[in-house]
Amino acid sequence: MMKTNQSWGGRFAEGPREAVARYTDSQTYDRALYAQDIRASQAHARMLGRQGVITPEEARILVEGLDTVRAEIEAGSFAWKPELEDVHMNIEARLTELTGDVGKKLHTGRSRNDQVGLSFRLFVADRLEVWRQRAAGLCAVLLKRAVEHQDDILPGCTHLQPAQPVSLAHHLLAYAWMFRRDALRLGDTLKRVRVSPLGAAALAGTTYPLDPQGVALEVGFPEIYGNSMDAVSDRDFVLEALFDGAAIMMHLSRLCEEIILWANPAFGFVKLPDGYATGSSIMPQKKNPDVAELMRGKTGRVYGALTGLLTTMKGLPLAYNRDMQEDKEGFLDADRTVESSLRLMAGMLVELTFRTERMREACKAGFLNATELADYLVGKGLPFREAHHVTGQAVAAAEREGKGLEDLALPELQALEPRIDSDVYAVLDYAAAVRRRETPGGTGPRSVTRQMEQLGQWLAGWDKA
Repeated sequence: MMKTNQSWGGRFAEGPREAVARYTDSQTYDRALYAQDIRASQAHARMLGRQGVITPEEARILVEGLDTVRAEIEAGSFAWKPELEDVHMNIEARLTELTGDVGKKLHTGRSRNDQVGLSFRLFVADRLEVWRQRAAGLCAVLLKRAVEHQDDILPGCTHLQPAQPVSLAHHLLAYAWMFRRDALRLGDTLKRVRVSPLGAAALAGTTYPLDPQGVALEVGFPEIYGNSMDAVSDRDFVLEALFDGAAIMMHLSRLCEEIILWANPAFGFVKLPDGYATGSSIMPQKKNPDVAELMRGKTGRVYGALTGLLTTMKGLPLAYNRDMQEDKEGFLDADRTVESSLRLMAGMLVELTFRTERMREACKAGFLNATELADYLVGKGLPFREAHHVTGQAVAAAEREGKGLEDLALPELQALEPRIDSDVYAVLDYAAAVRRRETPGGTGPRSVTRQMEQLGQWLAGWDKA
């Protein structure tokens, strides 16, 4: 047997079995929330003092005592006690040791249900702000690399098959737009995370004359709960955060996949920085893209955290249920994964070398200028479907001869369609194909410049978005 927990043990003649105590213990991981728990408790104590529930002097003692507890935790001298179950009870017990009976007044008007809800919301909000900064930072790196490669071209693919030439800047900006969306999505999620449940107590509210809005504003939350039962049982804020993390990892994984492919000598489009690659224990020539591969693999961890919490929540009746203790480990793991992945990808992209000559050479394989020939024929008066058919015949002829379309002699092309003239060769130039696509969001130089300007303007004020 373990000792009866003093926070709830009055009803019990003996404490839980040791195996049960170990099974229900969360302080080994939720101690990560100590700063947020102390911050929320200090706001609660000040409010109790303002409202006359406790005296102003008692409020001061509680606030200063909590400062001492925080200092002990940060100095590593705090003694965590498993029998106290979680970070919240460990902090309150130590506070009571420091302040005597005054410490026992801290919990007046609140339950662990609304206390935990606010502490975790504060933690999630703090971490999502870090994710936002990392996502915007990665967007900035991609924009910088795009600026460096506006004149370089490579094969753009669909179905992983060569399709049309695009600028390398355009390709990189596609990912910049993704991470911009991630940062914006996080900002929107934060509006729903920053809702304080404190004051809802266990589930029905409290008889004490509390000021929940005052506590919310003090901790930086603009809103309070609308319904006390929903307040203590809501974990949508964690689910939204995990979805945002899953979307970020999905975008990172797509970028990792391309880096892995491009680093393969069969592509040879990039040279990996030594600090982000490893070698083989048996094959001395190998340079493995381990960071990109691990990041691609770690995406599953974040997906798992999201799916796990969705499954936990799907059958829970109102209001709080102990199942909801399972909300934290998944998020803590996801937080480590998302933050470190965004940071490492930014570092890797800064040092990545793009082999632009290899990219340009690759445009000659796969007939990436076929659409240009079809459009050229439409300009000569052919209906598009007929132009498409003639171009297909030209591709087949070039393929038989092991040539590109631009290498076919004019008589060969005119045998397929007499309206083809010598001006076709300017159209079949790969760089010209890129320059011609100036529709909004396209790969043409002016369009790419507009994209860079838009992203640059957003980054200049992204924290206000």
